[in-house]
This record gives sequence, structure tokens and C-alpha cells, in this order.
Amino acid sequence: MLELDIILVRFVDEHYAKLSQSERETFEVFLDMADNPLWDLISGKADAASGEEALLLEKIRSA
Repeated sequence: MLELDIILVRFVDEHYAKLSQSERETFEVFLDMADNPLWDLISGKADAASGEEALLLEKIRSA
């Protein structure tokens, strides 16, 4: 999905190096997801499963 590519590439370029190991692991979980469920999380149509996911999603959205 082009929208995901744009958001995730921007996030990786600007913020990935600053993530903690735990945040990187959560990001890897996101990357293993199918496009539509991941887009629903990033766009706010679906709720994160945990507080850690929610915090990372906020960082992704702000990129």
C-alpha cells in the first residue's frame, strides 16, 4: 500500500535510529502485519493492542 510505504519510510529515515530495542521489536511486529490491519492502526481506525504499541503508533503518525 503506497500510503504505508510513504509513512513508514519517512518514519524509518527520521526516527528508527532513536528507538529503544523494545520499540524496534514492536515495529517489527507492525511490519509483519498485513497492509490493511496496519493501515487501520496507523490511521486510528483500530485500537492498539497495548500501551507500547499505542506510543509507537503516535511516533509513527507524527513523522
